[in-house]
Amino acid sequence: MAGEKIRFGAFIAPFHPLDENPTLALERDLDLVVHMDKLGYDEAWLGEHHSAGYELIASPELFIATVAERTRNIRLGTGVSSLPYHHPLMLADRINQLDHITRGRVMFGVGPGALPSDAFMMGIPVSRQRDRMDEALDVLVPLLRGEQVTKKTDWFELNEARLQMLPYSRPSVEISVASQVSPSGATAAGRHGLGLLSIGATQTGGFNALTSNWAIAESQARDSGTSVDRDQWRLVGPMHIAATREEARAQVRAGLDKWLYYFREVAALPLAPTDGSDPVDAIVDSGMAVVGTPEDAVKQIERLREQSGGFGAFLLLDTNWAEWDNKKKSYELIARYVMPEVNGMNINRRASIEWAAANRPRFIGEAQAAVGARLADHIEKKGTENIRPEILAAMGLDKKAEAAE
Repeated sequence: MAGEKIRFGAFIAPFHPLDENPTLALERDLDLVVHMDKLGYDEAWLGEHHSAGYELIASPELFIATVAERTRNIRLGTGVSSLPYHHPLMLADRINQLDHITRGRVMFGVGPGALPSDAFMMGIPVSRQRDRMDEALDVLVPLLRGEQVTKKTDWFELNEARLQMLPYSRPSVEISVASQVSPSGATAAGRHGLGLLSIGATQTGGFNALTSNWAIAESQARDSGTSVDRDQWRLVGPMHIAATREEARAQVRAGLDKWLYYFREVAALPLAPTDGSDPVDAIVDSGMAVVGTPEDAVKQIERLREQSGGFGAFLLLDTNWAEWDNKKKSYELIARYVMPEVNGMNINRRASIEWAAANRPRFIGEAQAAVGARLADHIEKKGTENIRPEILAAMGLDKKAEAAE
């Protein structure tokens, strides 16, 4: 399958059950990004959360600064920075510094904040989070382009504010807005000409909203005098891959129930069946997740491509369903088999071997004729004393040699 190249990455919230050592869990997240870098993944996005115990990265900027020193090529994004939690100037300054120290490998994902418990602890009205995200974006976009901004709202004030350094990436670091089902993310992306992070792209509501959300982004961009690019549209969904479907299903049972518990009890998303049916069947049959083989993963990408009309990157929702070794193997299998199939990386290799096979009789005949000519020349000059009989027989020169004698 060939077409526009799709980048691959991971959206790492992360999700770590309460029975694990949190220090080691964070170290494993760092190791995962290093593993991805070696496998040729394009991007890793790191979350920001402050409550509920599972999503342990409080500062994606600190994580990025750490893992940037351990990696070479992979781009690193905040996935996402919760804008109502930060004064815009401070956040812009940190992102701009990361842009410089990573030599342009940083990306800036933004959102209103996913957990109401985070907002509650900071006294932020949940009903105002999306409004505050919009207000912050209004100043963050020009700040990160090196412009001067003056603005006063009911929660921050900027007076002739300007970053001390121009961005390393020109005209700005890449900015993407989180989106699920509601149009707020797509509207913000279109208004400012930013990328879009469709975090629930494989869940039923998010999948069905892909086309409409991109249409909203394009429409808003036209109204705002900006533009949006499908190459900066990222779709997020979970996958676990093994050699067979049976192996994959057995492996995800190590952590699936704990993951579903978090979403059922904390995040309040209806991901787990309530009728006693197998949860693996539920997430696979709904299309929300791939638990299977590389071929199943390719079909999911094709399904998303058809539904969306085209996008730039697929990000694995990192789930910790499987044990660490099996999880790393899943990432490896995706890099070895899914990426090349989706992006047509082996088209020329296949064409080359088919061409070589189709022309084998001609090539072999020419090669044998060339060798035979040299042998005949040698026999004519030196005789057959030092040539093995089977070589003469294979080349059809034994009788010619006898006749010459």
